[in-house]
Amino acid sequence: MFTNWFDRKILVLGFSKSGIAAAKYLNKHGADVFITEFKPEKEEDKTKITELRNLGINIEFGGHSDEFIKDSDIAVTSPGIPPHSEIMQRLADEKIRVISEIELAASQTGKPFIAITGTNGKTTTTALTAHILNSEYKAEPCGNYGMPPCDLIDDTSIDYFVCECSSFQLEYSPSFQPQISVWTNFTPDHIDWHKGLENYFKAKARIFKNPQAPAFSVLNAKDKKLLEFSKEAAGEIFMFGDEVGENCCYVKNDAIFYKRNGQEEHIIDLKDTPLIGEHNYQNVECAVICAKLEGISNGDIRTSIMSFKVPEHRLEKVAEKDGITYYNDSKATNPEASLVAINSFNNQNVVLIAGGRDKNTDLKEFCEAIKKHIKTVILIGEAADRFEENLKNNGFDNIIRENTMQSAIDKSIELKPDVVLLSPACASFDMFSGYEERGRVFKDYVLSRI
Repeated sequence: MFTNWFDRKILVLGFSKSGIAAAKYLNKHGADVFITEFKPEKEEDKTKITELRNLGINIEFGGHSDEFIKDSDIAVTSPGIPPHSEIMQRLADEKIRVISEIELAASQTGKPFIAITGTNGKTTTTALTAHILNSEYKAEPCGNYGMPPCDLIDDTSIDYFVCECSSFQLEYSPSFQPQISVWTNFTPDHIDWHKGLENYFKAKARIFKNPQAPAFSVLNAKDKKLLEFSKEAAGEIFMFGDEVGENCCYVKNDAIFYKRNGQEEHIIDLKDTPLIGEHNYQNVECAVICAKLEGISNGDIRTSIMSFKVPEHRLEKVAEKDGITYYNDSKATNPEASLVAINSFNNQNVVLIAGGRDKNTDLKEFCEAIKKHIKTVILIGEAADRFEENLKNNGFDNIIRENTMQSAIDKSIELKPDVVLLSPACASFDMFSGYEERGRVFKDYVLSRI
């Protein structure tokens, strides 16, 4: 990787947050930067475009011109562009190396990265790990959560980059070598982008194996594929989710314990954690392992966990009033994500608000979980018909249909349950601009009612 960027022509693919961060960093350090975006220019981006052009950064929209591509020393890609796309083929033909913004950032700093990947749980684990490390060091959450690392690497006061890494980013990170690599879980996702499940797995696996071997690999003992993969992962291996081997973190006697070289330590009682459900306990276990490996005391770990604020829209506790607790899990945009929330509740009267734009995924496991854990389902949005049909076919009949989020909340309150859970299992675009707006509408209306 270049250490001197002066007079180097660098191509940045995509007018994205990470692409803009890479462009600004490279421009600041003397590179001749060209941003190429396939989509047309948007009115709301004009101020940002003007700022970048005033810095001397070249920008084009509506396609990838030969003028921008030719003679580029390297290309930094936005994570959404798949390897089989036309632009990637053109770059391969020109023999232009393509890297991620994460790879670029890591190559420009000597500070350690803690890389956190997985299908689910990445954001909570990233946020909690950084929060605990900040009791002793300066640790910045970055990557898919927080700021792009290129916006941070000139800050010499930072001790650790705690980086949420998607499979898209890792696909283009062939030299990225974290100090600690964490894999929360593995379930099928992004199959079209990666052209197959095995390619999806390989993209994530690369930061656990030579030549990118970390000092420490942290893997989920409850995930059969990752438990098997632990046999070939590099570095010192730590498992979480179950008491497996000499190095692990797990739940026992309603508390989280940590073990290294067979020596067990009590970390925190489950009742003292702000996170609920087995999946969240696993997120805590990941963060505990990382914190212990970086020398944080048990007392500081416990205090930090207790003061942690759950990231917005991820099984976020909104309020508790008149015996009802309200949770916003709007980020659950598919049935697999909703399963995690649904399975977090046992022996409680739970009203689930679900529905939205249907992804037409299989609902069998989702319906089975509802039968075990949910008292009433309130359906909204375009997916309501199919969800109702599947629920009834699987033996669940306590279903209510509502037309708006507000009326669904009103009906939930009338039922006087223990818990009202928004976990839609669908995209939001039939009624909202995104899962963030959906979650905020839920929270605002709940707070207005109680």
